[in-house]
Amino acid sequence: MYALMDIMVSPGGVGISVSPYVAMCQKIFEEAGLTYSMHGYGTNVEGEWDEVMAAVKRCHEVLHDAGAVRITSHIKLGTRNDREQTMADKVASVQQKLGG
Repeated sequence: MYALMDIMVSPGGVGISVSPYVAMCQKIFEEAGLTYSMHGYGTNVEGEWDEVMAAVKRCHEVLHDAGAVRITSHIKLGTRNDREQTMADKVASVQQKLGG
């Protein structure tokens, strides 16, 4: 099953800046071969369900190993079974309606 996910990983107990931990998760998505796009408050990720969820698990494991005491991931996850759709398809659909 193909999944589109928006995830914001919030590591606790690591100080003010979380960017090093965000970078660790970006590397995990890359290594997993997933399509992903970071934005100001999280990352959009797409791929097969099991691969996406395995990457989320790996983010938690790696961040804990790096010193994060507590990690909260805020996830929005969508699937559909009527047709295939990517993140780029969703954006293009709105852009088309805007005339761009």
